[in-house]
Amino acid sequence: MHRPITHDENKLSGKFTFPATSVTVHRMGYGAMQLAGPGVFGPPRDPEAAVAVLRAAVAAGVNHIDTSDFYGPHVTNQIIRRALHPYPKELVIVTKVGARRGADKSWIPALSRQELIDGVHDNLTNLGLDILDVVNLRVGGIAEPSEGSIAEPLAALVELKRQGLVRHIGLSNVTPTQLAEAQSLTKIVCIQNFYNIAHRNDDAFIEDLARQHIAYVPFFPLGGFSPLQSGALDAVAASLRATPMQVALAWLLQRSPNVLLIPGTSSVQHLRENLAAAQLTLPAETLARLNAIAAGSEQPTKSEEKI
Repeated sequence: MHRPITHDENKLSGKFTFPATSVTVHRMGYGAMQLAGPGVFGPPRDPEAAVAVLRAAVAAGVNHIDTSDFYGPHVTNQIIRRALHPYPKELVIVTKVGARRGADKSWIPALSRQELIDGVHDNLTNLGLDILDVVNLRVGGIAEPSEGSIAEPLAALVELKRQGLVRHIGLSNVTPTQLAEAQSLTKIVCIQNFYNIAHRNDDAFIEDLARQHIAYVPFFPLGGFSPLQSGALDAVAASLRATPMQVALAWLLQRSPNVLLIPGTSSVQHLRENLAAAQLTLPAETLARLNAIAAGSEQPTKSEEKI
């Protein structure tokens, strides 16, 4: 039996305000990647179901939606516009640039100045917006950051911010060194990296970001688990009468107050289950069992990637 939704679910684990901004979101948000077709490419099998999921999320109190115009490509943003435009005043749409899609459904880096400018304009057009709330610069490899300067691509986003097309800038798939470089060029309000119970390379990074009041937005909450680790998580979930995803999300919410979640789904039922995780409090002994899972994690495959 899965954990039911409660009346208090609209709290969605409290709120977080991006640093030095008036932008406030609930800590439990929604990631729109899965609204596109298989492989995050082309239209969904059931466009009406995709629209229903978005509307259900907002009706439940979600006011932070994560997306990108390279989901589909274009498809996910067009569905968001169809479902929610004109947007509620409190809704914050966070998008990202830095990749494009090949005809073979591949993910191709797109970090030249013109590609980033085009990416921002594609997001504006397909979302039906004049300005984007937050744009993440997506760099690095499949699921891990790559060392090296990000100043050149970031400069393009800074220019678009000065032009009034972007309000705030975040980073995705970066190291602490790259964040420090970025902060010498502009204010950074959020980091979006691969992190979960089994993959904890960013533990110290999260603590540093919390001290700076910068949001940390982990993607792929069940990614990179070995069969043994998955079994351990399943056992904890069963003991709590919850789903493994609910436990993974609840663990992330309890990890640090600057952690914001963007679990994605194309199912209203799964959406409700994910949101219910915001009301799941993990006792100390359960946290200890979950923290022991971290040893021996595996990397996600390319097909599992949440870009």
